[in-house]
Amino acid sequence: MLVHAGNSRGAMRGERLCPAEVKRGLLDGNPWQADPSLANLSGVADALAGNGPAHRIIIDATASGEVADYHAHWLEQGIHVVTACKLGSGTTLERWRAINDAVARGNARYGDSATVGAGLPLLRNIRDLQAGGDTIHSIAGVLSGSLAWLFNHYDGQQPFSQLVLQAKDAGYTEPDPREDLSGDDVRRKILILARAAGVPLASDEVAVDSLLELAADGASADAGLEALDAPMAERFEAASAAGAQLGFIARLQDGRARVGLERLDATHPLAGGAGTDNRVAIWSDRYCDQPLVIQGPGAGAGVTAAGLLDDALRIARSTPD
Repeated sequence: MLVHAGNSRGAMRGERLCPAEVKRGLLDGNPWQADPSLANLSGVADALAGNGPAHRIIIDATASGEVADYHAHWLEQGIHVVTACKLGSGTTLERWRAINDAVARGNARYGDSATVGAGLPLLRNIRDLQAGGDTIHSIAGVLSGSLAWLFNHYDGQQPFSQLVLQAKDAGYTEPDPREDLSGDDVRRKILILARAAGVPLASDEVAVDSLLELAADGASADAGLEALDAPMAERFEAASAAGAQLGFIARLQDGRARVGLERLDATHPLAGGAGTDNRVAIWSDRYCDQPLVIQGPGAGAGVTAAGLLDDALRIARSTPD
């Protein structure tokens, strides 16, 4: 049963909240309860205190570092955490290790499937391979739905900056598209995958070749994104002449990770895809010549919500009350 729901505007709490009413409150902007104690993150666990032996699960669907700071705290209290927020496992090593230590101390579960690839079974497959005795050697992937859409549609016929604005209008990018173009979101995702694969990289150990750096002025707010048009057209023409396509790729290999623009020939495992699809290739002892490839929608509210629900149900069905 649902006993607490909140966002940046406030919160609702009750012994058995109606999900439909919570949804209406989110969609139509009705005021939530104004009691500061309800919206205070330090008191969220209190809403679960009276549930007796029932499963206690907190679902974090935010992108808030402040909420992520509480993940380890909740886990240590024996409360399971399910999240789509990359700021828990995809930032500092200290925070990642604190979460893992809290899982052990609190005998709780951390459901992070939706942090990379939305509802795709990426993290689950990486962990299952290792649990079955396999060794992962390298991972490569298209991990950004917005950048996947851009390079699936960019044909050199229209300025790259115009395509970015189309992606923004369609809701594929952040309100400021430079956040997508910077590669920082992809850096967090490859960090999460690397750590799950047994390579505990620090945040600054991922080399990022930002698309913004292609422009002489870094595509600043004053200059606009038009500064990217010429360098992107040049790279597209060079790739086309070589019979290749462009992709923004994250790689983990030999204990190192990097993110940036690459040429992919037609036979590459990451070539292809459509729309906002994520596409990830995994090379291991078992998948050495031909990698395991996982592909599907990597962005969107529906698939992300499905990933969160999947983790919550798995926890509820696999742990004792």
